[in-house]
Amino acid sequence: MLKDFFIWYIENQDELVKKYNGKFIVIKDNAVIKAFKTEDEAYFDSIGKYEAGTFMIQKCSPGDKDYTQMFHSRVIFA
Repeated sequence: MLKDFFIWYIENQDELVKKYNGKFIVIKDNAVIKAFKTEDEAYFDSIGKYEAGTFMIQKCSPGDKDYTQMFHSRVIFA
């Protein structure tokens, strides 16, 4: 379910950014339910209304910087 919501977000990201840039959006059933200024606001509002695992919170911004992470490690090859 959450994977489907994320795919929907990616497919609609450009349009969503035009409307919600910089906000945390709550996605449920492939639709934006509500937008918030902070992730905490989005979480506490949504968890009181919907069952965990039935909605997704995503920071809405252009590009992939808000949904990817890069980890660096020091490695020695001998």
